[in-house]
Amino acid sequence: MQIKGLRLVGFKSFVEPAELVIAPGLTGVVGPNGCGKSNLLEALRWVMGETSTKSMRASAMDDVIFSGTQNRPPRNAAEVTIFLDNAARTAPAEFNDSDQIEITRRIEREAGSSYRINGKEARARDVRLLFEDAATGARSHALVRQGQIGQIINAKPEARRRILEDAAGIAGLHSRRHEAELRLKAAESNLERLADVMGQISGQRRSLERQARQARRYKALTTEIAQAEAIHHHLAWRAACAAVEAEEEGLREVLREVARASAAEAAARSEREKLAETLGPLREEEARRAAALQRVALESEALEREAEAAERNRQALEARLAQTVQDLARETAALEETREVLARLDEEEAQLRSTRGREEEEARARAALERTAADLEAAETHLAGETARLADLRARRQSLQSALADLSPRIARLAEEDQRIARALADLADAGGDCGRPEALAREGEKARGLLAQAEEAIRKAEAVLTEAREREKRCGEAHNRALLDVKQIETEIETLRRMLAPSGEGDWPPVLEQVQVDPGYELALAAALGDDLEAPLDPAAPLHWGAAPPADGDPALPAGAEPLAAHVDAPGELARRLAQVGLVDASAGAALQKALRPGQRLVSRQGDLWRWDGLTAAADAPSAAARRLEGRNRLAAAEARLAEQRVQAHKLGAEHEAALAETRTGERDLAEEREQARAARERLDALQAELAAAEREAAERQRKEAALLEGAERTRSALAEARAREQELRASLEALESVEALEAGLAKERERVGELRALHSQARAHLAGLERERTLCSERLARIGEERQRWLDRARSAESQCAALEERRAAAEAERTANAQLPGQIDQRRKALMDEIARLEAARKEAADRLAEAEGALREQDAALRAVEKALGEAREGRARIEARLEAARERRSEQARAIREAFDCAPEDCLAKAGVAPAP
Repeated sequence: MQIKGLRLVGFKSFVEPAELVIAPGLTGVVGPNGCGKSNLLEALRWVMGETSTKSMRASAMDDVIFSGTQNRPPRNAAEVTIFLDNAARTAPAEFNDSDQIEITRRIEREAGSSYRINGKEARARDVRLLFEDAATGARSHALVRQGQIGQIINAKPEARRRILEDAAGIAGLHSRRHEAELRLKAAESNLERLADVMGQISGQRRSLERQARQARRYKALTTEIAQAEAIHHHLAWRAACAAVEAEEEGLREVLREVARASAAEAAARSEREKLAETLGPLREEEARRAAALQRVALESEALEREAEAAERNRQALEARLAQTVQDLARETAALEETREVLARLDEEEAQLRSTRGREEEEARARAALERTAADLEAAETHLAGETARLADLRARRQSLQSALADLSPRIARLAEEDQRIARALADLADAGGDCGRPEALAREGEKARGLLAQAEEAIRKAEAVLTEAREREKRCGEAHNRALLDVKQIETEIETLRRMLAPSGEGDWPPVLEQVQVDPGYELALAAALGDDLEAPLDPAAPLHWGAAPPADGDPALPAGAEPLAAHVDAPGELARRLAQVGLVDASAGAALQKALRPGQRLVSRQGDLWRWDGLTAAADAPSAAARRLEGRNRLAAAEARLAEQRVQAHKLGAEHEAALAETRTGERDLAEEREQARAARERLDALQAELAAAEREAAERQRKEAALLEGAERTRSALAEARAREQELRASLEALESVEALEAGLAKERERVGELRALHSQARAHLAGLERERTLCSERLARIGEERQRWLDRARSAESQCAALEERRAAAEAERTANAQLPGQIDQRRKALMDEIARLEAARKEAADRLAEAEGALREQDAALRAVEKALGEAREGRARIEARLEAARERRSEQARAIREAFDCAPEDCLAKAGVAPAP
């Protein structure tokens, strides 16, 4: 496929119409990042039918439409057209009428994409198949994207197979095969659904047959149910009437009980009100006396508090007097101490004033200090210069020695490196290597590639054999499954028939029908001949049963043209005489032969028509239960025969399926062996290729190492010569330096002299500082002595005034203590008088309280009696309410029963039994 050009309108960044011309040869697009180069490849894939938004670098397919900028509005549609060269007429027939094919894809916002081929509407599937038939497409490996080469190299065998299929141009066939498989799977699903629907319809048909039987039974039981319902309604109405009468009698009795309880409650309430009236004056009297007692008790408590206050006042006076005496003694002692301190201060001041006048000694000490400071400064300046010169000499010597120390290992390292490079060159020359090994490996690789091709050809043959075996296994398996499904359906049919034909279990005697066998097609004739008599059992203990019939020697023969039904029926001997008198005729001849019947004889047709000797004629109608049961038993026998045949067929098909399965497993095993041989050949080829690559890398590595060693040897020799020249220069400079030991000896003597000068200077400075400190301390102490004398004088005056105040306070406390000593006697006299009054009032209050308690006890007893009467009245009223509710419910039930009778039978409740055909009881 030759692409001639690409036209874009509104696609991503191409807002204006743009056309890319692809000329013969190589066409390239060059531009900076962000100019839209990737958009061209995406447009090419998009017009080929790409549907993945992720591949388009978008979150939705509408994002490929130009979304607008600050200066340009967004577009509502995008269109890409690809031009294909069809000059050789190699396109499909429907597109092969022109030299150029134009494929256009257009998208509108929120409207989806549309395709056109040469201006005509086309499907996306048509476009995709067009490109896949040409071994390309939106997801084809022919379009190489960023990172795709690495993916192809690391691809799995399945992905590599996909690449080869694309290159072979069979991708379109795969797409068509996939669609065909999808249609086949859909057809299989429809067939399975059809089988399910047929099964459901069969079940519905059986359900309808069962419902029809139930409807006929319902029709037969309707009359009996109506009679039973009439009797039931009548009995329920009579029971409701009886319940109403009983509840009315109970209501009258409970009304009498309520009246008696109401009278008792009124009498009890009157008696309680009388007792409550007498209780008020007693409570007032008890409260008045209790108040008088409380008032006297409060006076007694106040007197006790007054006595306690007097005692607390006495104790406080004693404590205050003692404290005053202590304070007076303390202030007296403080006054004496103040006088002694003032005397000591006068003596210290006189001593300090005598020690002043040492200014000359202080001036001499200051002059000595200045001399020692000048000598010390000169010595230290000289010492600093010598120390700096010594430090500079040591630094230079140390620098030269360090340089020599650093240079010596470098020279040794360079010499050792030179020797190592020489040895490496010698070793590399000795190793040499096998120069012809890559060619030998290449020849072995060609042989391994041939073995791999043979193994792959064997794999293709094994896959073809395995595919044929799997198809045969699938066909056999499907046939086996269909046979098993048929067996399952027949088993289900048999199980259903057995459940239908199973005895109902309603009685202890099975009907004779269970022992009767009839030829297929004669079930309706037998059911018409015997009717409900087939439900009678053979057991003599049953109320209704078949017994042994007398000999049939004198029975008349059937009319001419009538075939005995007994020839088609296998039944117990009890039914033999009955069946011998039943003839089988054609439906059209039954009426004519009916006149020739003898008593007890009857004619039937295969359709179920009946002609009896006494003139009764019954036309064929819906089959009876007995006929259906006989027909079901015949169907059961036929189904069991078909089940045996189908099981044999299923077993045979199962054996064939097992054989096909074994053949498939053999093919799979052979294919696995061939694949294992191919894998071994491929591994051998990969190993040879890896060895060849390793040999080639080894030769290249040897050449690279040799060149690197030669370059390193030249570089090392040059550096070694430079290092040795530098070593000689450093040793000459080190020998030319001044001696450090002589300079250190002179510096030590200078340090001793500076130390002596520092000691003299420190002594002079300490002597001067001591003199100055003594002078300062003496002045400060004289100033503090004056301040202290003033404070002690103020304290002496304060102590004198405090002593006078304390003496006055002590005299006042003595007088108050004398006056307070008379209060306890007065309080004792008042306490005795109050105690006598409290005893008298307590006796009066107790007497009033006793009378009140007696009255309250009587009231409580009357309250209890009133509550008991009220409880009895409440219970009687509750009983009345319950009986009224029951009476209302009984009347409602009676009304409901009467209404139900009128609705069901359209008559009065008294006439309900007449509807059921039962005479009412007198």
